[in-house]
Amino acid sequence: MHIVGTAGHVDHGKSTLISALTGTNPDRLKEEIEREMTIDLGFASMTLPGGETIGIIDVPGHRDFVGNMLSGIGGIDAVLLVIAANEGVSAQTREHLAILDLLEILRGLIVLTKCDLVADRELLELVELEAQELVEGTSLENAPVLRVSAKTGEGLEQLKLKLAELLAEIPPKRDLNRPRLPVDRVFTLSGFGTVVTGTLLDGSFVLGDEVVCLPSGKTGRIRGLQNHNRKLQKVTPGYRTAINLNNLSKEDIQRGDVIALPGTYIPTTRLDASIRLLRDAITEVKHNMSLKVYAGASETLARVRLLGVEALAPGEEGFVQLELEQPLVAVRGDHYVLRLPSPAATIGGGVILDTQPTRRYRRFDEVTLARLEQLRVGKRADLVMQALDQLNVANLAALTTQTSLSSAELEKQLSELEDAGEVIFLTRQPTPSKTHLISAQNWQSLSKYILSTLTEFHHNNPLKAGISREQLKSGLKLTQEQFDLVLGMLSQQGELVERGTLVWAASHTILLAPQQEAQAARLLARFTESPYSPPDVSEAEAELGLDLLEGLIATDKLVRVSDAVIFTPGTVEEMKVWVRDAIQANGSVSLAQFRDHFQTSRKYAAAFLEYLDSIGYTLRKGDVRVLRTINT
Repeated sequence: MHIVGTAGHVDHGKSTLISALTGTNPDRLKEEIEREMTIDLGFASMTLPGGETIGIIDVPGHRDFVGNMLSGIGGIDAVLLVIAANEGVSAQTREHLAILDLLEILRGLIVLTKCDLVADRELLELVELEAQELVEGTSLENAPVLRVSAKTGEGLEQLKLKLAELLAEIPPKRDLNRPRLPVDRVFTLSGFGTVVTGTLLDGSFVLGDEVVCLPSGKTGRIRGLQNHNRKLQKVTPGYRTAINLNNLSKEDIQRGDVIALPGTYIPTTRLDASIRLLRDAITEVKHNMSLKVYAGASETLARVRLLGVEALAPGEEGFVQLELEQPLVAVRGDHYVLRLPSPAATIGGGVILDTQPTRRYRRFDEVTLARLEQLRVGKRADLVMQALDQLNVANLAALTTQTSLSSAELEKQLSELEDAGEVIFLTRQPTPSKTHLISAQNWQSLSKYILSTLTEFHHNNPLKAGISREQLKSGLKLTQEQFDLVLGMLSQQGELVERGTLVWAASHTILLAPQQEAQAARLLARFTESPYSPPDVSEAEAELGLDLLEGLIATDKLVRVSDAVIFTPGTVEEMKVWVRDAIQANGSVSLAQFRDHFQTSRKYAAAFLEYLDSIGYTLRKGDVRVLRTINT
């Protein structure tokens, strides 16, 4: 379904034209009807020659309601730029055209209304010429001019035909499997509850879907779906959509919020963007200036951080970081508009390049400026690599959001990049959020850091087996899941070893000095003399020192079975075999039986049996142990 919007000066006949085309008066508010002036967004639908049903959004033309106009105009496919033939181009005609140009609305028709009020054909031609000159150099530069009269019906059929031809050229909307509905209206209906409307983007909603209202994060469920009073089971991208929601009240939602599937979008208070000032902007933009930002159906104040320049003059372009007063949901490639809060005026806008910048940039950093330029003009493969460089270890779902590419497009780019050795998959899973990857460059930096950290640790702690996982992770900006995947990959590559809570370089070996060997031999002799009641950890540490004791444990000369108890590997194996044989002969073994057989104390017996439980060898049942599996 295609959506067409209106634009133009107040009282130039936009609503009257829509009424004549559709049979529906888009002015729904009492005040609008009484004042004969559109204040808020109006909606209608019509069937074109050829049978396509389209939605129409009628916007207010008065300068006091440009904010309302902006909340609805962003999701349209084409525009009817309305100019009254008896008045010609007016102030809001120019501002609305400037907004259309900033939003890069590329398809439209210029509609001269009220032609029945102009008897002089030459005057009509002058107005038509003025309209053509107005759109020169804008996104509507080649838009046809049509003369109509809503009162007499002149030109309406030709307008419908031209509109059908124009919309036939537009490709279908992208379905990226992550629907978002920027809310342009919220209300309640008796017997139904909360209803929101908007133009659905980037995916489909199905009756019964669980949804989330962003940025608040409150959740609900789709109770009903409609498109221009038609009940639907599923709504696809590009449709004007009304959603009846369970578990969300009217007070939970406001214009500018986004209805989405849980986990698909993250609200942001910072945006990287390109910026272009209108040639006739009434002011320049200075660094840290406060302006209103309109994106989707949302509106918020923002601090404009100029990058690379101290100020932008009318007609100039550049890059900005927008520090938003209120969080909003946006996608890379979305357009936005900037307006002065006072006096209210549109001065510029641009394209959002990154919705989740990781930090505030140094304003004149050349690397940052080059990255933003690449995002602005880059090819799809470049966009993927830019996103990966920023995300570091990325899951496929986050990468899809960051690049705004469809699943098929992204899969194609990643396949080519993997073949070229520029992308490394750490894991592949059916679920996008569980599929992780990293750029080859980031992998080289990350693995180099981890291995150099291990080398330094081993140099400073030659008798320790390895560094704790938590200590190693503390120097990395990775989630636990990402950290585990990275270590797993390095382990598969034979670069490191993981055991329990410790990690060490695969090349690491513990070598004892002759004096240390002698100390160790004296202690190990005591273990030979009393294998089942040997020195405990505190005694051994007092005799050897902590580092040397850990060295003996790391080299498997001793086995720690608890915080307090250690045995030699031979003793551990001997006791383990006895436990197996005793259970197989008698069905179970008790702590007392173990203690009495090895003539040891309860301290040692309990520690060893709990150790067997911890490694999955035995299972405690009451006061006895049984084999967890058949062990040999």
